[in-house]
Amino acid sequence: MPSDLSSWAGSSRAPAMIPHYALRSVRGSVRFWRHGAVLKVPREASAVSGRRCFSARGRASGMEEILARVVVPLPSYETREKSPPPPESNSLEFMHFYRSLDKVEKVELLTKLSRDYGVDHAGASELAVKLLDTQLRDLATILQVEDRLRYSLTPRYKQLLCHISRVEGGVKFLVDLRADVLELVASKVSESPQIRDLSGTLKSLLSEWFSVGLLRLERITWQSPCEILQKISQYEAVHPVRNWTDLKRRVGPYRRCYAFTHAAMPGEPLVVLHVALTEEISDNIQSIVREFATLDSEEDVNKINSAIFYSISSTQAGLQGVELGNYLIKKVVRELQSEFPHMAQFSSLSPIPGFSVWLQGVLNQYRKDNRGSDLLSEQEWREVEQATDSGAGSQAADALRKLISSGEWMRSDRLSGVLEPVLMRLCAWYLYGEKRRGYALNPVANFHLQNGATMWRLNWRADTSPRGVANSCGIMVNYRYFLSETSTNSALYLQNKVVTASEQVLGLVSQFQKNSKL
Repeated sequence: MPSDLSSWAGSSRAPAMIPHYALRSVRGSVRFWRHGAVLKVPREASAVSGRRCFSARGRASGMEEILARVVVPLPSYETREKSPPPPESNSLEFMHFYRSLDKVEKVELLTKLSRDYGVDHAGASELAVKLLDTQLRDLATILQVEDRLRYSLTPRYKQLLCHISRVEGGVKFLVDLRADVLELVASKVSESPQIRDLSGTLKSLLSEWFSVGLLRLERITWQSPCEILQKISQYEAVHPVRNWTDLKRRVGPYRRCYAFTHAAMPGEPLVVLHVALTEEISDNIQSIVREFATLDSEEDVNKINSAIFYSISSTQAGLQGVELGNYLIKKVVRELQSEFPHMAQFSSLSPIPGFSVWLQGVLNQYRKDNRGSDLLSEQEWREVEQATDSGAGSQAADALRKLISSGEWMRSDRLSGVLEPVLMRLCAWYLYGEKRRGYALNPVANFHLQNGATMWRLNWRADTSPRGVANSCGIMVNYRYFLSETSTNSALYLQNKVVTASEQVLGLVSQFQKNSKL
């Protein structure tokens, strides 16, 4: 909490949201501390101390007062479908109040909301005991008690969230609210289990409201509204858009851009997919995002045999965990098949975020354990020593780590040739062999494998941009969608944690296993 909260009482946001009697109390208290020193302390110190003390109490009481007013009690089980909804002004007042708070105050409000207006645990426990007692009764009685128990597990604040969703801008507000809750959880500012429960409740509601049947697929073109085009540019998270010419090319000939939108959030793309229409499956991103020849050309259908998904970006942090991207890819595939019936090749060209960080960790660990000889062959270490003019052993290992950290090796054909076999097999292992709870550690790999794609091809020097070199040593990967196999592959991965991979990938993994001893 900030050390000085005295300015809160006189802030512009306080009068709109705090009752007049509370404001009078605050102002009166401040005047009291200014005009008299009951204790034998300096006048200035007394005033500061008093304002701090009462501002903190005033803010807390203001939060409690507004929560008590807008979070109405759950109707009884018998009247749950007959109780009139609270006035719309409750939702609007809460939204306005929340937006007026600073970051620290929002944490306090969310903590109070989740802690004091959640599930009635005592009532739920009583019903749970009652359910156990009814197990020998008839089925109708058991079902009724189960339904009562289910209703009792509803957090009290859920009603407020549902009513907020019905006012203009309410759904967007809740999406942003969950983003704040997720940030709170990730930063570990609060370890409260109630905060996690609030996040789960929001996720459950948003999953219902953003189900695929309620989403609209839109193709973005240069004729789309300027506001949409600007947001497409701003939200691009994989390959940043440099200027309007770059954006025009990405929605122009031989390119497609699609987005999911929702009626409750007009003009707001939720997840965006960029597609390149090519003759063959692309092995580098430079030919897609830096090629100017396609800007004003006419599409030749005979040159379009493949669809390359080269960027997919989720635009709303609050929708994390709500499945949208996989449905978008599937809908886009159907859309492209309708437009190009002869198209048979569907593939991503994906970055490999986290590979460089993982690799640095592996190199540091091998150096610490004095196991450098296990990572590269003797011949490869000699080539590194010669290319870097370094000595054997730890000197060569340090030189290798610095090279990868700086990315300078990309400027040397000799170094690039030395490192290619090493980095390619290490990258293959990172994607195929490194796991988290049995699933691919790399989030992009996990996403495409869940969708049923095949880990098809690693591409050397596929992204030579500074970002590509820093994140993944310039390597990219194609996840190929064989449409007749995606359902089987997805089931194998989700149920049995089996990664479907091509011979190239498996061959690189085998090389890694022969040379390395992780």
